[in-house]
Amino acid sequence: MTHATGKVVGVNGNLVAVEVEGQVALNEVGYVVLGDQRLKSEIIRIRGKRTEMQVFEMTRGIGIGDPVEFTGELLAVELGPGLLGKVYDGLQNPLPELAEQAGFFLERGVYLDALERGRKWKFTPRASVGATVTRGDTLGTVPEGIFEHRIMVPFNLQGSFTVEEVAGEGEYAVTDTVAKIKDERGTVHTLSMVFEWPVKRAIDAYVERLKPADPMVTKVRIIDTFIPVSLGGTYCIPGPFGAGKTVLQQITSRNAEVDIVIVAACGERAGEVVETLKEFPELIDPKTGRTLMERTVIICNTSSMPVASREASVYTAVTIAEYYRQMGLNVLLLADSTSRWAQAMREMSGRLEEIPGEEAFPAYLESVIAGFYERAGKVRLKDGTIGSVTIGGTVSPAGGNFEEPVTQATLKVVGAFHGLSRERSDARKYPSIHPLESWSKYPTIVDPRRAGYARELLFRGNEVGQMMKVVGEEGTSTDDFVDYMKSEFLDAVYLQQNAFDPVDAAVSTERQVHIFDLLFDLLASSLKITSKDEVRSYFNALRQRFLDYNSAAWDSDEFRKLEQEIRGMIDEKRGDYEQAAKDLMAEITA
Repeated sequence: MTHATGKVVGVNGNLVAVEVEGQVALNEVGYVVLGDQRLKSEIIRIRGKRTEMQVFEMTRGIGIGDPVEFTGELLAVELGPGLLGKVYDGLQNPLPELAEQAGFFLERGVYLDALERGRKWKFTPRASVGATVTRGDTLGTVPEGIFEHRIMVPFNLQGSFTVEEVAGEGEYAVTDTVAKIKDERGTVHTLSMVFEWPVKRAIDAYVERLKPADPMVTKVRIIDTFIPVSLGGTYCIPGPFGAGKTVLQQITSRNAEVDIVIVAACGERAGEVVETLKEFPELIDPKTGRTLMERTVIICNTSSMPVASREASVYTAVTIAEYYRQMGLNVLLLADSTSRWAQAMREMSGRLEEIPGEEAFPAYLESVIAGFYERAGKVRLKDGTIGSVTIGGTVSPAGGNFEEPVTQATLKVVGAFHGLSRERSDARKYPSIHPLESWSKYPTIVDPRRAGYARELLFRGNEVGQMMKVVGEEGTSTDDFVDYMKSEFLDAVYLQQNAFDPVDAAVSTERQVHIFDLLFDLLASSLKITSKDEVRSYFNALRQRFLDYNSAAWDSDEFRKLEQEIRGMIDEKRGDYEQAAKDLMAEITA
């Protein structure tokens, strides 16, 4: 088949205008030929014979009349065994191999195979000759780390097929033939372990999408108890620079109860990306006791790389996530930071001379962001297994302004909002998620009514704290001061966590529920205290014991001893439940 060709007629940054000879399609890949270099590009607009392409490389040296070759294929990624543990750029080039070939300064126009062609995989057939299969059905499996990687019928093959041949058990490279299937018209398709899928198209080879209802346990108390995330759900982490977005993502990636983590650094500063690449191989996976990289994929594009690559990195990451979801696995995709992706869209939109929206972002910003987050979800596969993709994106609004377009567009589509606060990060209250501004639509791990009561106490304590800034402590009643100290105590011992403490850094669901029940007895009760000095002394002493309690190993002798002491301190001053708590408990037990 002869593919279209063209010639460059204009260059504007990473946008190249091409006069085309032949038929082309939107999102088709083309190569600008510059001497012995071929620069990968994607068609983003077609107007008659003229197309605009975004080039994924630096465009220096491209001139009018340079030839362009089109491939007839959409921008796609390779899917198959060997993705886990890899570090790719937005075009799925393995960066370590690229650096080994090109040195410290990566050359443009160099594209490598995403999967190792020489590596052998132990294939075990699962389909039998004569069986009828459709796209997404399993033909065989190979071990990939701790997982059983399914070799599936490629998702782009429509209709039903009859299995003609299946390779026997043995070791094969990803390009070796492992099966032959015949379609309804009698055409035989030869299949290997690897195939391609367009990144802009969602993988939908499942039976049913399910409502995200099961919690994705992060082992971060403020998230799991008050602002939860569900498997297959979406959430965003907006916050000013330096508030702890990247650190929170790394804690989540290490401790979240998911199978696979995919990190998409879409335009982050090079220093942060280098830190991520250095730290991840050294992090020990609590699940396996081995390196976390064995179940992680990193898609890496820094802010110094061409802007078009940021968009590619986001879609490459979510396509790989959907691929592993098709194996019945729970995948967490962390995108850091979607603001830089949106800024790349703004830059390309300006070069296309489109009518700008708010703050010069494209008018279609909301629909593009929504389309990305909608690719998350929990699904039932044809064999009855359940898989999920959970997407968490950070947003970096200038000055921490949550009213800017990217944050607002994201908030319209996500199911949970973890807003980071400059005030809390400056006060060294980590995670610096603001407990009063953040919200979630997903079910919590504790009784939601009790969690709501505790959160209402945080609101009351904040109101008293604001009032005390005006009238002082002496102008506050003892009852109000008790509410204030209760909220400060809850913040200090439950909402905040010590990421450097081996015990407190990750708290299991069982321990969170146990501790919250203990705290609720104190928070919901009136106290037999008459003076503010006594209130302050009591809560300061209790806080110190509780911090020691948080650092004690679960169900150890020290843990039980400290809990007995804390219960004694609580029972000593605790009176009856407050009326609102009595009503709540009656409602729960009814």
